[in-house]
Amino acid sequence: MTTLDGKALAAKIKARVREEAVKLPRRPGLAVVLVGNDPASRVYVTSKRKDCEECGFYSEEYALLESATQEELLELVETLNGREDIDGILVQLPLPAQLDEETVIQAIDPEKDVDGFHPMNAGALLIGRPGFLPCTPAGVMDLLDEYGVDPAGKRAVVVGRSNIVGKPMALLLLRRNATVTVCHSRTPDLAEHCRQADILVAAVGRQGLITGDMVKQGAVVVDVAMNRDDNGKLCGDVDFAAAAERAAYLTPVPGGVGPMTRAALMENTLLAAKRRQNLA
Repeated sequence: MTTLDGKALAAKIKARVREEAVKLPRRPGLAVVLVGNDPASRVYVTSKRKDCEECGFYSEEYALLESATQEELLELVETLNGREDIDGILVQLPLPAQLDEETVIQAIDPEKDVDGFHPMNAGALLIGRPGFLPCTPAGVMDLLDEYGVDPAGKRAVVVGRSNIVGKPMALLLLRRNATVTVCHSRTPDLAEHCRQADILVAAVGRQGLITGDMVKQGAVVVDVAMNRDDNGKLCGDVDFAAAAERAAYLTPVPGGVGPMTRAALMENTLLAAKRRQNLA
């Protein structure tokens, strides 16, 4: 079994991004907005700031109170939309209950939507037009390419149908000529679908959802989820030890998809800067 090492590939991608960024007339700028005090979100935001430093980007962080209003957040987004030195805007999700995520996402300038969540970028993905790809599915595709996994002609099963991971993941695999099945909470006999997968992507957020007997011999298994077990240790949806006995390729948690998501964000921010400087 080969471990798909996202940490090592992410380092290579960020080094390449830095090489390209230093050649631009103006260095790329990323603004990250965090609302509230969610511990996981705080960790992500801190990591993104470090990534920007590694890539030679300019970055700003905005921390709003948990009680922030929709008007406050939208006003900040509008200000960032108009900033010439800010190429990418990322509003960290999830947002507190009083804020409407869809409204906030739609308020971001699509040309600065480096998360790839705006309806214009989602639509571009659907019809195969250029746009910003959601970072996690894009990172997964980079990882498959690095290890020579060609989806063409393969049976791919995506477990999870979120707008952030599941749906765009299915579309990217379809774009690469895989035959794709999307499974979800109402799918009967999930195990049988999984056992048919040459490429299995788990993106639900439920520890132990994918057991070893659900993995086809020789399959490529990508575990997108980040959960914590009873001891507080990070784990995914896949029983790693059991899956490793059958899979040909398998992502670890942590160290698999997580670093690739962050690397893809840096790639998107670089692309946004190039486009806004008429260099792409």
